[in-house]
Amino acid sequence: MSSFPLSMVHTVYEKSNNNHSHIRDFTLLAIVYVSHWKPLVFSVFLAVFLMTIIGNSLIILVVRLNISLHTPMYFFLSNLSFVELCYTSITIPNILTGILQGSGAISFVGCIVQVYLFTLCATAECVLLAAMACDRYVAILRPLHYTVIIDRMVCAYFAIFAWLSGFLNSTINTVVTSRLNFCGSRSIDRLYCEVQPLVRLSCSDTHLSDILATLSAAVFGVTCLFFILTSYIFILAAIIGMPSRSSRNKTFSTCTSHITVVLLYFGALTFMYLLPSDGSRLDLAVSMIYSTVTPMLNPIIYSLRNHQVIGALKNMVMGSYPLNPSHA
Repeated sequence: MSSFPLSMVHTVYEKSNNNHSHIRDFTLLAIVYVSHWKPLVFSVFLAVFLMTIIGNSLIILVVRLNISLHTPMYFFLSNLSFVELCYTSITIPNILTGILQGSGAISFVGCIVQVYLFTLCATAECVLLAAMACDRYVAILRPLHYTVIIDRMVCAYFAIFAWLSGFLNSTINTVVTSRLNFCGSRSIDRLYCEVQPLVRLSCSDTHLSDILATLSAAVFGVTCLFFILTSYIFILAAIIGMPSRSSRNKTFSTCTSHITVVLLYFGALTFMYLLPSDGSRLDLAVSMIYSTVTPMLNPIIYSLRNHQVIGALKNMVMGSYPLNPSHA
């Protein structure tokens, strides 16, 4: 994953200072709010952090080592787990530090870097979830041609496209946002920095930022969700047309984990970016679910509903799993 050019941030920061923007840091109000229950909240976030890191790392490891899981579906799952690791690493360490210090302060540079990385991951996840829907579509509607259509190169292209889309979308939105002037309130109603809350704090013209945010939501949010929903309409039609109930149940079970993750992710995404925001505690709760709870739940969802993953995890623990020849 590409790193944001810090020199660019400093340059933009100095320029904004010359334009009467004297903001040196921001305050993440949600961290200040939850700090009132320091022992409990710190323990909860630490547990979420550890569970997310361990769960997603295990998914990546077991897919990497077990040759029976070297299929397109698990390739995309590994990429998705890596995105979840990045989400958690971007947000929770800063949240834990803020809770311990009883302060939600974050520097201008730190906030912009967090915006860049968070936007990159959010964009990449939308594209990866769409790619996984495409994989299920081909596997169910074109099973005889599945290995020809979804081969290793196609999987690699999907993954590259996901990360390049994230890099491009994040770079454009973050650079434009970082050039705004912030001369009023420094309080952000979030646990972490995002484009929308920063734009609302700006005292300069945000017309371009608003247009870019709308385009980003349309291209990577609405379009990916529409593609996923369309794919599942055809998938469900194909499942309904199957002759036996056992065939329908078996086929549908291969999609349930992905459907659950899509509902969780895009449900929170829709609430946060497509519905009016009033800065209420409900907004804060949804942002927490979106950035911390969903990354923790994804490996659990895929593990509990997938006998292959459960079996591979058991074999890995017992040391009897079939290794990739390169690791033998």
